[in-house]
Amino acid sequence: MKVSEAIAQRMSVRAFQARTPPAATVRAILGAAARAPSGGNLQPWRVHALTGAPLAELLAHVAASPPQPEPEYAVYPPSLWEPYRTRRFENGEQLYSSLAIAREDKAARLRQMAKNAQFFGAPVGIFLSIDRRMGPPQWSDLGCYLQNVLLLAVEAGLATCPQEYWAFCSEPVKAFLGLRAEHTLFAGIALGYADEQAPINQMRTPRAPFDEVAQMWGFEKCLQPSDKIPRP
Repeated sequence: MKVSEAIAQRMSVRAFQARTPPAATVRAILGAAARAPSGGNLQPWRVHALTGAPLAELLAHVAASPPQPEPEYAVYPPSLWEPYRTRRFENGEQLYSSLAIAREDKAARLRQMAKNAQFFGAPVGIFLSIDRRMGPPQWSDLGCYLQNVLLLAVEAGLATCPQEYWAFCSEPVKAFLGLRAEHTLFAGIALGYADEQAPINQMRTPRAPFDEVAQMWGFEKCLQPSDKIPRP
């Protein structure tokens, strides 16, 4: 599989089959992802992958824990401005529309949101953390590692959903995993085989037009957006 194909196929899956990926496959993905770029080769990521009884115990521990007063970090900036506010709003509307959940049905929306805490039924839950003393450059490295995991999963025939949701219940997760106080839980990743029939997995989020987010200066001619990367 080409990298461009993995990028095009990757999506956030929110309904999974029950079967568990082979341990060797999960280990290979997490190991190969470590080739992510890392300034000074610090490799600031810390990774925990759980399945079976350990995952069930962790989820039960989180469910039994009191609500966390504040998230681990601000997932979104306060008072989002345009065009980001509209993009986030449209994403939410698209997601709930795929499930035929009306905007005014807050109870149904909350039930769907709660599925985050079960990794959307995925048989493997992965947690990524980083020492909070690290700065934005190391967070960027962690993001590169995360993206590698997602693309390698596609290559292996697996599906994923990266979840910043876990920032809202990070304390019981960190306590269960034995993470030190100086660690920040950045995200979880649901990993498994996609339920291809689930309506929510039919959703595909759009991306902004090329000219809205990028500029090209000094090139001989204007390149038109394309799904294919030309070969030199």
